[in-house]
Amino acid sequence: MMNSFSLEGRKALVTGSNTGLGQAIAIGLAAAGAHVICAARRPPEETLGLIAQAGGKASALSLDFADPMAARDVFEGQGIDILVNNAGIIRRADAVDFTEEDWDAVMDVNLKALFFTTQAFAKELFARGRTGRVVNIASLLSFQGGIRVPSYTAAKHGVAGLTKLLANEWAGKGINVNAVAPGYIETNNTEALRADANRNKAILERIPANRWGRSEDIAGAVVFLSSAAADYVHGAILNVDGGWLAR
Repeated sequence: MMNSFSLEGRKALVTGSNTGLGQAIAIGLAAAGAHVICAARRPPEETLGLIAQAGGKASALSLDFADPMAARDVFEGQGIDILVNNAGIIRRADAVDFTEEDWDAVMDVNLKALFFTTQAFAKELFARGRTGRVVNIASLLSFQGGIRVPSYTAAKHGVAGLTKLLANEWAGKGINVNAVAPGYIETNNTEALRADANRNKAILERIPANRWGRSEDIAGAVVFLSSAAADYVHGAILNVDGGWLAR
């Protein structure tokens, strides 16, 4: 049964893999046996080094999703059979003050780039007659509204919807499309929240597990959805949130 979780002989591309969740996901996939292509705007040297130290296989790819079509030509002939759409940005402002520039920037990276990257990946798989896995990184804001992040919330709701749509279209064609929705995770993006004693207390009181998540918690879920153990999982959005949404 444990062999069902092995990714030996698989090749994965992880976007936004130079830090945070993307880095942990890349390390987790490599530990499970996959050759991981670490795609990012900046060179993912630390991620490559950590994978190499653990005896894994990894390489780097420069991708900047400020151009949502940046990945349209990266899959041909590469033998990639796992795609993890992790790259994302966020802009914060009251809805009444939110700018068109901030709206477009977030939607381009978090939703438009995700769709067209996944489309390019699927086209290559279909051309080769191969099966594959897509794991999108959604969010608690795929289900909730949040505050002061209108474009991020809209995009993450969109990620949830696209995950289901693509699963409907591709499940019968050998591509599993699923998503992981992280809760409150200890990353650089949440450092200010954790440093605010009142905010940190309020968040922890809402989490049944009574702790912040770790990046490794997300990596484990992605490895599962990328593996043969998830062969019959299609269109799922796996909440990894310490029970936040169940509260």
